Amino acid sequence: MARRALKLASLTAAASGIYMYGNKFLDPNDFGIVRVGRAIATTAVITYDYLTSLRSVPYGTEEYEFLKSQVHLRSAERLRELCCSNRGTFIKVGQHLGALDYLLPEEYTRTLKVLHSQAPQSTRQEIEQVIREDLGKEVLLLVVKQIFPDFEFMWLVEEAKKNLPLELDFLHEGRNAEKVAYMLKNFDFLKVPRIYWELSTRRVLLMEFMEGGQVNDRAYMERNGINVNEISRNLGKLYSEMIFVNGFVHCDPHPGNVLVKKCPTSGKAHIILLDHGLYQVLSESFRMDYCRLWQALIKADMKRVQKYSRRLGAGDLYPLFACMLTARSWESVNRGIDQSPVSASEDMEIRSNAAAYLPQITQLLNNVPRQMLLLLKTNDLLRGIESALHTRASASSFLNMSRCCIRAVSTYQRSKSLSLYRRAQISLTEALSLWQINLYELFLWLKGSQLGNWVIALLRRMHHSTY
Repeated sequence: MARRALKLASLTAAASGIYMYGNKFLDPNDFGIVRVGRAIATTAVITYDYLTSLRSVPYGTEEYEFLKSQVHLRSAERLRELCCSNRGTFIKVGQHLGALDYLLPEEYTRTLKVLHSQAPQSTRQEIEQVIREDLGKEVLLLVVKQIFPDFEFMWLVEEAKKNLPLELDFLHEGRNAEKVAYMLKNFDFLKVPRIYWELSTRRVLLMEFMEGGQVNDRAYMERNGINVNEISRNLGKLYSEMIFVNGFVHCDPHPGNVLVKKCPTSGKAHIILLDHGLYQVLSESFRMDYCRLWQALIKADMKRVQKYSRRLGAGDLYPLFACMLTARSWESVNRGIDQSPVSASEDMEIRSNAAAYLPQITQLLNNVPRQMLLLLKTNDLLRGIESALHTRASASSFLNMSRCCIRAVSTYQRSKSLSLYRRAQISLTEALSLWQINLYELFLWLKGSQLGNWVIALLRRMHHSTY
């Protein structure tokens, strides 16, 4: 171990020397080793705080809960400072963590939410510096892998190397914005800023100015007369269409990138989608397996859940994979994720298991197709929005997903069939399945409406009067 540590120190010193020699700017924040060192120091301080602050207090007491909340808050503030100091990728991670209301303690999400709208701005020099550091990060992670063989995060480097140049190419971002606007033109509630191409380059993107409240700001929606359930339902429709039907997915829906605003003339609530630099294109085979997996999850068909989870790389960890996708406990997955809302006890179980199963989660993330990684991130961000709006596990979201899965699978089956009779059969089955969903949705609406309650009460009276 000592030899490996010495090797690491030598490589680090050499890399730092070469870096300083070739660099005109000597701001300490420019050095990858400074950023990594700052991250290690912050992690050490947070760990020490948890170990020492809670050590002498009896577990489960009021004092323990109070102190734990204080440690959570201090640790969250340290993480926020780390993200603001290191910038770049650290800001992205902080934004992601700030949206995980269903998974992390409130002290963390409340503190990190500031990064959604008040993240420190980077200069062009700093952005270019991130690119220059990219190779250095890869070397550093390779060295860490040698010292700690269980370290399984090399896929982070691969994904960052692939996505970073695309996110910094503003012409690419503009094309993505126009593509998704055209692809989802049937959704009149969606607004995507118009691109002014004559004034745009790879380094400058000029687009239409749009403003609104953040999509997780329930208080803003209530003040402006925006239906929270409608927003959550429409956001689900957008992403179901992108993922299952089109296979072209906006993968950075943190609340700073998704705004809502009520149109003063029509009174309709609009969803404004910003930041189109990061999209995931899904292959046809992956998209079909993912469709069928979600159909199995909604129907609680455990055999098919296992089958399609394995096809997507989960292996024997398919129960954990199902829980990660749905953000539900394994018991709820077996019972049917559309059968009951998330309870407080289930919420606590999910938060506890996320920490307990970290090694298995790491292994799973290393095994699944690279396309799945950004989808999992997108799922996390969407679940965080639903949690903030108190609309998690709503029946309407699963019905919309079911519709899109049925349409996607039917379209795929028709494209592979040469028989006119078989294509007609597929279309008929599709129509019947969609009709069943519409009928069930009508039943749920009647059940929750005053008319439905009146009809049920009348039927009960008629039933009692016959005896």
